[in-house]
Amino acid sequence: MVITAGSGLFPSRTRRRQLFAIALPVIGGMTSQNILNLVDIGMVGRLGDTALAATGLGSFANWLSMAFILGLSTGVQAIAARRMGQGASGELALPLNGGLLLALLLGTPLAAALILLAPEIMALLNPDPDVVAEAGPYLQVRLVALVAVGMNFSFRGYWSAVHLTRLYLVTLLIMHTVNVFLNWVLIFGNLGAPALGVVGAGLATTLSIFLGLAVYVYFGFRYAREEGFLCALPSLAMLRSQLKVSLPASLQQFFFAAGMLTLLIIIGQIGTRELAAVNVLMTLGLVIILPAIGFGLATATLVGNALGREDPQDAMLWGWNAAVFVAVLGLALGAAVMLVGRPLLEVFLTDPATVKLALPALMISAAIIGVDAAGMVLLNALLGAGDTARVMRISIIAQWGIFLPLAALVGPILGGGLLAVWILQAVYRCGQAAWFARTWKQGRWQSIRI
Repeated sequence: MVITAGSGLFPSRTRRRQLFAIALPVIGGMTSQNILNLVDIGMVGRLGDTALAATGLGSFANWLSMAFILGLSTGVQAIAARRMGQGASGELALPLNGGLLLALLLGTPLAAALILLAPEIMALLNPDPDVVAEAGPYLQVRLVALVAVGMNFSFRGYWSAVHLTRLYLVTLLIMHTVNVFLNWVLIFGNLGAPALGVVGAGLATTLSIFLGLAVYVYFGFRYAREEGFLCALPSLAMLRSQLKVSLPASLQQFFFAAGMLTLLIIIGQIGTRELAAVNVLMTLGLVIILPAIGFGLATATLVGNALGREDPQDAMLWGWNAAVFVAVLGLALGAAVMLVGRPLLEVFLTDPATVKLALPALMISAAIIGVDAAGMVLLNALLGAGDTARVMRISIIAQWGIFLPLAALVGPILGGGLLAVWILQAVYRCGQAAWFARTWKQGRWQSIRI
């Protein structure tokens, strides 16, 4: 790593502005997503711990089902960002076209198979028959939108790559406004609709996803038509390059999602109350980590643009700038969460015993958020450079080789409970962040060509 005397690790005002220009609309969109998730939990939570556990289990099973599709976004963003750095005008949307095609080809048979198998999958994942009875239909309804989700994420990768993340924000705001309204209608049976409960929450989300896809296509014709949107397919060479970048990212997403689902299964062996608590903790965790996700996507774009200009030192500096900046933000956010932790949990958990169980775990998550956020930014920087295979290996080894076996041992087997598992998770996340930092410093990603 070579950093000149005038380039500190903390970003200058100009570089902060570049980061914010891309990241803020993403953060705004993801904020609306997480507010929606919290509204979902708040609404479903009125139905009791069983319903809350069912939606949590079904949501993570759905995330696992989407993993291969979501990885396509990485290929779209990495290649489009490189082409933008190279000044390849008129061709920037070709990776988007490839992502949409791959989402359709891969997602259709996958969705059909998983919809048929959803009840059996839920029965394997949780021993509580009441939870399974509600989680199965919820998952089936969510899976109907699998292809649309893959396409939506491909659009997100493209808008991020070409610095048009405001379109992502506008689309999500439309989606989530409609989703909240449909939740109110379908969960509780308002405006003459049947009260569908947990299934109503899933149906509201599915309908909003298809609406979002329609909005993205409209924006595609308006803002990306001159760059080749739906005008031509990418070449076979580009498709191969896109798959080479996307496949490891998809596998990393799959194993990470499978690991989170496995963690839910481990927690489920401890108890249903613990599972309900973890559903809230994970959703709040997504809110806490939100700046890192937004700045991570911005960093991936800026790294790709710099490599397209053949300026690897600027790419290196973007990774460090974003990681240090987000670490500082994470420390402040973690301190704020510590101050309001109990009342925050009480918004979503009605059982005082469940609140008492979840509070120490929330404090642990808040304490490490600065380190975890920096690690997530560097993970995205590596993805933006196209080093998806290395990210996959680090992620799988840290999660599956170390954390999950220890969590299964200390949680349900040795009786350490939720708190012991959450302490282990904190160690795992900090260790993984250090590993990503070392990988970024080594700089092997600078030689990757896509």
